[in-house]
Amino acid sequence: MSKKPSVLFVCVHNAGRSQIAAGYLYHLAGDAIEVRSAGSAPAESTNPVVIAAMREEGIDLTGQKPKMLTPDAVQSSDVVITMGCGDVCPVFQGKRYLNWELDDPAGRGMEAVRPIRDEICRRVEGLIAELLRDG
Repeated sequence: MSKKPSVLFVCVHNAGRSQIAAGYLYHLAGDAIEVRSAGSAPAESTNPVVIAAMREEGIDLTGQKPKMLTPDAVQSSDVVITMGCGDVCPVFQGKRYLNWELDDPAGRGMEAVRPIRDEICRRVEGLIAELLRDG
């Protein structure tokens, strides 16, 4: 049996989009896919509006802390999904990169964060279907 696929979500602060994506991937795929998230310039804490928006979905992000992006995290992941970190994300040969263009929820209220959350959920569902089909 092949090892389970691993996914790394990267955004600048690791406080919004990448936390939402990691939360959904872990919630929807369970132990079938290894989930990581990190930021090129991590914030002090996860965005409280993002935490509240995910709580509406039954996903608790209160224990999640933004983490610094490291080359090891990239090298040990099969798929690296960037969300607005641009040229700051390290690139390694042989890694699969996807760039998800998404609005940054930073500084926005719940009404603006919900559509971002829902779009990330749709993309994560598609990613899970693809990874588990190919695996």
